[in-house]
Amino acid sequence: MTKVTAQMSVSLDGFYTGPRDTRNPQDMSGWMRGPEAPGFFRVTRWAVDAMAWRERQGFAGGEQSADSEIVAETFAAAGAYVMGRRMFDAGEVPWGEEPPFRAPVFVVTHRPRAVLERRGGTSFTFVTDGLGRAVELARAAAGGKDVAVAGGGELLRQVLTAGLLDQLELHIAPVLLGDGQRLFDGGLGLGADDGIELVPTRVVETPGVTHIRYTVTGRSKLVLDDRGASGDLVTPARQ
Repeated sequence: MTKVTAQMSVSLDGFYTGPRDTRNPQDMSGWMRGPEAPGFFRVTRWAVDAMAWRERQGFAGGEQSADSEIVAETFAAAGAYVMGRRMFDAGEVPWGEEPPFRAPVFVVTHRPRAVLERRGGTSFTFVTDGLGRAVELARAAAGGKDVAVAGGGELLRQVLTAGLLDQLELHIAPVLLGDGQRLFDGGLGLGADDGIELVPTRVVETPGVTHIRYTVTGRSKLVLDDRGASGDLVTPARQ
């Protein structure tokens, strides 16, 4: 059964990149020199060092480790991808003529563009009629495998808020960034008595990162919990 999945590397204090670059959001040419890159490369270091990631990018070397096995597993599970336009703009040139996806990618955007075909089975289809439509197209193209939300963080939040996400895997790097783009924030649109419930289904600890996989069970109402009160909640008497 096709699942909609997402995975993201974050710092211990919840950031997936450094602070947002305030330049023209359509101009990604200087991204590597901007404020986002240092934090991003720190939290993704575990993946860049993994043999499976490096092989997929066409690079030599890397470590064969539990981290590498998780990277390989993630690539193998995906039959199609959904991606934000900003991530596509940042990656189009570095990915080159043979991007690492090797599957159809559906880019959520307001700017139309013809389908971009690349070597190795990757194609980029630019979807201008909404996130739901992009996920629908990706499901149809996935061939029974998973639809992977490839990022960035803003798109992941939109998928989660829309109730479309089935599985989330966080890769938590042991570093505090202090500032940057936080993966989960007020943009989830939750009220004071709302929550999105997740059930942890796997935890893998390695020296450089902790991988936690969750099944997303959806929105729920939060209730006042008096289990620590051994009975009815009692309002303290006024002095």
